[in-house]
Amino acid sequence: MPSPKTLEPSRVAVLIPCYNEETTVGSVVRDFRAVLPAAAIYVFDNASTDATATEAENAGAAVVFSPQPGKGHVVRHMFESVDADWYLMVDGDATYPAAAAPEMLERAISGRMDMFSGRRRTPESDLRAAYRPLHQWGNRLVCCLIRKAFGSPIDDVFSGYRAFSRNFVKTVPLHSSGFQIEVEMTLQALSKGYRVGEMDVPYGARPAGSHSKLNTYSDGLLVLTAFVSICRDYRPGLFFGFAALALALLSLISGAPALADYWIYQYVYHVPLALLATGLGILSALCLCVALILKTQLRYHNELHSFLRRGFRQEKPE
Repeated sequence: MPSPKTLEPSRVAVLIPCYNEETTVGSVVRDFRAVLPAAAIYVFDNASTDATATEAENAGAAVVFSPQPGKGHVVRHMFESVDADWYLMVDGDATYPAAAAPEMLERAISGRMDMFSGRRRTPESDLRAAYRPLHQWGNRLVCCLIRKAFGSPIDDVFSGYRAFSRNFVKTVPLHSSGFQIEVEMTLQALSKGYRVGEMDVPYGARPAGSHSKLNTYSDGLLVLTAFVSICRDYRPGLFFGFAALALALLSLISGAPALADYWIYQYVYHVPLALLATGLGILSALCLCVALILKTQLRYHNELHSFLRRGFRQEKPE
């Protein structure tokens, strides 16, 4: 197996993160080799306990061992290790069609996109086999939140089929450890002004013998946590402004009896509520100040990141 230091640059690199996908990874590699014969294909084996690495090597992929468990760790490892002009990332479970890859890359390159996703489309008759019901609902919920918070018409935030520019791969910091990495990549791209796009691609159920690694509840909680933390960091005006508004409303509600006391009797009988209202009002003012300060800091951060991207565009893989 080649080490990350020996990976050679190429124009297009297909990146396949895998954990225990021995039944499907070989066919995935062969399918992408057929439609992208000039691309370099890498399978990053995330400490699989089955024959994933052997099947990938036999199919002609370069296999790299990625020992730290979690899809987020593997994605960072791939982005750090492989040099290319364009990257195509796809799951190794044979649910995404290789036939869509040339069009995805063509549209990403011609549209000067930094991230271009395959928006999953499954016939109604196959939906239950391809998605768990809660996953469908969760995808719609997070996409709705993204549209409200970032003003971008994203329809599939959890797609594992994406094309990236080298500019995106080498300049965007990623922190997630697990399956919430797709949400983080999307929100990082939107918050930093990268060009993003989507196109419909067929999406099917896993073949027999292949099993999902997702945990509906724990991974869903991680996704929502990632969304909240990124909104806090990259939409501080919205995040802390909303908190300030909520605290101000609670302050008014809790202080209403005390205000009524003073209006009628010129004396406050609901002293605990008056103290609560005062505390909530102070917290609201603090949240508003934090929102203004962090919004200013974010503007300077984005300016510095823009300078980094501008300089990086002049670089080529060595």
